[in-house]
Amino acid sequence: MHRERFYTLSASCPDRVGIVARVSGFIAEHRGWILETSLHAEAPRADVKESEVDGRYFMRIEIKAASLPFHLAEFRERFRPLADELEMDWSITDSAVKKRVVLLVSKQEHCLYDLLARWQSKELDIEIPCVISNHDTFRGFVEWHGIPFHHVPVTADNKASAYAEVQRIVEEVRGETIVLARYMQVLSPELCAAYRGRIINIHHSFLPSFVGAKPYHQAWTKGVKLIGATCHYVTEELDQGPIIEQDVIRIDHSDSVEDMVRYGKDIEKTVLARGLRYHLEGRVLTHGNKTIVFR
Repeated sequence: MHRERFYTLSASCPDRVGIVARVSGFIAEHRGWILETSLHAEAPRADVKESEVDGRYFMRIEIKAASLPFHLAEFRERFRPLADELEMDWSITDSAVKKRVVLLVSKQEHCLYDLLARWQSKELDIEIPCVISNHDTFRGFVEWHGIPFHHVPVTADNKASAYAEVQRIVEEVRGETIVLARYMQVLSPELCAAYRGRIINIHHSFLPSFVGAKPYHQAWTKGVKLIGATCHYVTEELDQGPIIEQDVIRIDHSDSVEDMVRYGKDIEKTVLARGLRYHLEGRVLTHGNKTIVFR
């Protein structure tokens, strides 16, 4: 990827003639230099009466920031009338501004360790304003990295207040994205709604198979030959949010549940890191429960 500063425009709108011409024409009109373009059209399907993505157009465009005669705020103001005319859902971000990612974790350490290693090495060039956990297990490890740690216990009796506190912390630190790095609690509907499209989970199963708890045990009982992991957006419905990334590994009859858990940890780490990167780079566009991912 190029290192120079760029803006990323991600958008979707009803499909029609001339979308690319209008958008690229707007950029060219202001002497903007397009560095990368990804496009996808979902054509109407005769066999589906009401598809949420039929007849919709998706795009992702990277624009060299220095080529434009104005900053991002003015770009937004100038582009808005065209976006409204095209009925666009859109956003534009600046590569020079680090995204603020809050991590939530329980007692499984592998995804937390992996993300902090990628953050420390600048492979994930993000800000991590804090880590929140329903256990105190990783306080020392997190604080050793210079990151604030918040212990918010969650019980059957305090879930509403606990998730209100989680939301308060996220808002206080100006978190933009929440990552559930093996956070083994079901978030409140209010928190899911407040951060819709901005909460990312790693589920240790190849969804939609084996939702909920102990998916490796479920997979072993079924005698499957492939196990996997799924990175997806969190919605009010458990493990049913739009899928961002998945991967699998082959197993056989000789593998125990413990073997499957061990294999799965490697997949979970890489799938979560890839899915998070796609999200942060504006490569994931959602419509309904489907995603378009421009890799």
